[in-house]
Amino acid sequence: MESEPISEKVTETSLDELTPAEIVRELDKYIIGQSEAKKAVAIALRNRARRKNVPKELQDEISPKNIIMIGPTGVGKTEVARRLAKLNDAPFLKIEASKFTEVGYVGRDVESMIRDLVNIAVNQVKTKAIKDVKKDAEKMTEDRILDCLIPPPPPAAVQQTDNKESPPQESASSLSTTLGPVASPPEIKKKMQSYAATREKFRDKLQKGQFEEKYIEVESREPQLRNAFIEFIPEQGMEQMDQIMQQMVGSLSQGGQKKKKMKVADARKYLETQISDKLIDMDKVVANAVELTENMGIIFLDEIDKIASRESGKGPDVSREGVQRDLLPLVEGSSVNTRFGVVKTDHILFIASGAFHVSKPSDLIPELQGRFPIRVELNPLSVDDLLRILTEPKNCLVRQYKALLSTEHITLDFSDDALKTIANIAHEVNLSMFNIGARRLATVMEKLLEDILFNAPNTEKNITISSEYVVSRLKDIKENKDLSKYIL
Repeated sequence: MESEPISEKVTETSLDELTPAEIVRELDKYIIGQSEAKKAVAIALRNRARRKNVPKELQDEISPKNIIMIGPTGVGKTEVARRLAKLNDAPFLKIEASKFTEVGYVGRDVESMIRDLVNIAVNQVKTKAIKDVKKDAEKMTEDRILDCLIPPPPPAAVQQTDNKESPPQESASSLSTTLGPVASPPEIKKKMQSYAATREKFRDKLQKGQFEEKYIEVESREPQLRNAFIEFIPEQGMEQMDQIMQQMVGSLSQGGQKKKKMKVADARKYLETQISDKLIDMDKVVANAVELTENMGIIFLDEIDKIASRESGKGPDVSREGVQRDLLPLVEGSSVNTRFGVVKTDHILFIASGAFHVSKPSDLIPELQGRFPIRVELNPLSVDDLLRILTEPKNCLVRQYKALLSTEHITLDFSDDALKTIANIAHEVNLSMFNIGARRLATVMEKLLEDILFNAPNTEKNITISSEYVVSRLKDIKENKDLSKYIL
C-alpha cells in the first residue's frame, strides 16, 4: 500500500505553525496506532508556540507539561522521538537514561544532556546563518578562486588607473618588470582592461565547470582565539577535558598561515566554509542558540524505567535513585554552565519513556513523578497493527526490501495472504516468547527472505511471495519453542 508524500508544509514551515492535528497526521505516516501518545505529544509541542504569544508576565509562569510514555518495547515510543526530531526545527536530543549515574559513580553527569542540547542548537542556528550568507559566500569564493587562477596585477597598477596624477618615481620603477620600463597611464589602463576581460572569460569557464580538476594553491588559517570557548574545567567534569584541551592547544597556534594545494572542486568547498564562518556573527549565533534551547528545547529521555529503584535500598538501586535526584533539578528548572554560557532549563520540555516490565512508574521518586504530569500508555500491537506496520508507513519493511532487491534488478511482490501470514506468525512468536513488538517483524522478514537475498542477483527477476512460501520458510520458527536465536 502506497502512502501519500510528505506534505510540503513540514519542510517549508516551522513546527510551531503546525496544529496538533497536523502534527498527528505527520506522525501517522510512520507510526501505526498509539493515538493517545501522539495526541499528548502534539498538544505539548503546540503549547510551546502558544506560550510565546501570551502576555509577557505570564510566559515565565507557564511551565512545560512533561510527558511520560509507558508501554512494552517495540510499540513506537522511540519512533515517536525519531519522527519528532525530523519534524522539529527546535533543538532536540534523544538520550538513554541508563547512560547516567549518580555523581561519584562511573558514568555521565546528567547536566551533560543540557550541554549536548545547546551544542545541537548552536549547530542548527549556525547552519541557518550560513544558509543566509550562502550567496555572498559563493560570490566571494568564486573571486578567490579566480585570484588563484589569474592573479590580479600589482597594487601600483591599480593605483595608477585610479589616480590622474603622475606616479612617483619609485612606483614607475616597481612597474617596470611587469608593465615595461616606461609604462604610461594609457598603457596601464589598457592592460587593466585586458586583465578584466580575461578574468571574465575565466569566470565564465569556472562557472561552466571547466577548471574543476585544475590544481590551485589556497591559503588557510588556524582557528582564531575569539572562536574558542574555553570552559572552566571544574564545572564541566572529566568528560569535557578532551574537548577543552583541544581548544586550548588550537588557540596556541592561532593566526598561522600556510598554503594548501588542491583541486578547484575541493577548494570551492574549503574556501566557502572559511568565508561563511567569517561572514556570520558567532556571538549572535550563540546568543540565539541559547535562547532557542531555553524556550524551545526538547529532551527525549528513553529507558527511564532503568533508573527506577525497586525499594531494595542497596546495590545499583542506590545509584538509580541518585540519578533521579540529579535529574530532578533539571526537570524542575535550574541553571547549567555550558561552553556557550549559562542555560536555564525551566522551559525545556522533557518526554520520558519506558517499558516498565520489572519496575513501575510509582517506583520513581515522588518528586520526579510530579514533574511528569502527563502519562500516556501505549498499547501492545495486535495482528492488524503488525499488518499495517508492514505496509503503510513510508519506511515500511516491505518497501525497504523491494528497494534493496531492485538494485539487483529483481522485482519483489507480496500477495495479500502472504502479508497476513507474516503478521500472524510475528504475533504468535511474540506471544509465545518475549514480546519485542514491531521489531519481531524485522526478525521474521529477514528469515523469510534469507535465501532470496543470498542468491541475488543470480536468481529469477520476478519473485512473488505467497502464503504457502511464508509458511514453508517460517515453519521452524513457529514450531520451535526455543526461539532465542531468532531474537534481535
